[in-house]
Amino acid sequence: MDEDIVNMSIRKFLKKSGITSQREIEKALQEADAAGKLDGGGPFRATITLEIAELGLSHTIEGEIAVE
Repeated sequence: MDEDIVNMSIRKFLKKSGITSQREIEKALQEADAAGKLDGGGPFRATITLEIAELGLSHTIEGEIAVE
């Protein structure tokens, strides 16, 4: 196993998933705000699950997203 290739591949995946996740969250918040669903709302609980079936990996991260 080439550690440099593994490290770069993981970083590339995390960058892609992080940027995509941020865009999707921002889009959902903008749509909810436009529909008047954010009045007094938040923080919102968020959960991300990372899975790599072939490695038997399932890792969940929980947090909150504040809007005010």
